[in-house]
Amino acid sequence: MKITDILTSSVKLEGAISNAVVSFDDHDVSLVALVSDVVRNGRPVTGIGFNSIGRYAQRGILMDRIRPRVLAAPPESLLTGDRLDPAKVHAAAMKNEKPGGHGDRASAVGALELAVWDLNAKLNDRPAYAEIAQAAGRPVEVTAAPVYAAGGYYYPPGAGKTLKDELQGYRDLGFDAFKMKVGGASETEDLKRIEQALDLAGTGARLAVDANGRFSLPEGLAFGRRIEGYGLRWYEEIGDPLDYATNQAMAHHYAGAIATGENLFSLQDVRNLLNYGGMRPGRDILQMDAGLSYGLTEYLKIIDLLESRGFDRAQVFPHGGHLINLHIVAGLGLGGCEAYPGVFRPFGGYSDTCPVTDGTVRPSDAPGFGLEEKPDLAAAIARLLD
Repeated sequence: MKITDILTSSVKLEGAISNAVVSFDDHDVSLVALVSDVVRNGRPVTGIGFNSIGRYAQRGILMDRIRPRVLAAPPESLLTGDRLDPAKVHAAAMKNEKPGGHGDRASAVGALELAVWDLNAKLNDRPAYAEIAQAAGRPVEVTAAPVYAAGGYYYPPGAGKTLKDELQGYRDLGFDAFKMKVGGASETEDLKRIEQALDLAGTGARLAVDANGRFSLPEGLAFGRRIEGYGLRWYEEIGDPLDYATNQAMAHHYAGAIATGENLFSLQDVRNLLNYGGMRPGRDILQMDAGLSYGLTEYLKIIDLLESRGFDRAQVFPHGGHLINLHIVAGLGLGGCEAYPGVFRPFGGYSDTCPVTDGTVRPSDAPGFGLEEKPDLAAAIARLLD
């Protein structure tokens, strides 16, 4: 078995929304197809992956650096038995890349590496969570995972939608826990927004807030003092994600849980966070995203590192809010899932075959990540393959 081609397209996200730092109006995502020489039902079996939500597409890195290296590798060098080995594909993609300087390169390799998992699961005619669980030495039976609706964005004037409308819509879909943005308005306005959200969440334990790295240490501490009495689920990305000193200070002064990690792109980044960022086993939340950090090969090492430092898998809630991370959570038995219902289409949210029930969700048993079960994403995949 060998790879015959690697295709990619840059797919624009739909929806005019923003957080405290960026607008997503012009964001796009790298959709990657890994075409094999195995033909079923008249078509090559093809693995599909993407880098995740919240960055930009990496077409140049994928087509000019990664694709030529992987296609030039001897086919047998990428295999273990008769299946592609994700770690070997990862190594081929990284040939001649210097250490450090992760950024967009980590997202490009992540999209390709995740496509390997999708391809292998399709070749084995089983869902990706089973492929992932087996590779990690875990039971392949899936149970429903806790899920929360990530939203609470700042909508432009005239959008015709309020925070209350948004969260009520999520509740109507079966969600009972939520996350909202802060830091993009005045403190007074954000506190009003939190109280509106609490009216629907019912308790602070079902509401998290996300500053998207907006605050300086004094600002983060001041806002933390104002919200500490709400008993929120967590206080996320308070300062710059690489400012470990600020994170450490927040962990020292803020009694509630803090969350970070979605903008860390490597095992070494996470090691630095644990060494210098003050994260607390048993309390804080880790949000690393395989699609932004070289794929599952690197992500499995990250989980091993966390456990070796006393953190529990229940503290891990991957960023992303899409089907790939749903399978990762299910396969690895992580704490729970983020979901983006109704935003960041075509990637955000789940397919109709993965309904949210009483605040939980489980992946379908479609082969691979089941991306083709999501109609808008299936259309983007079809355009790429055609």
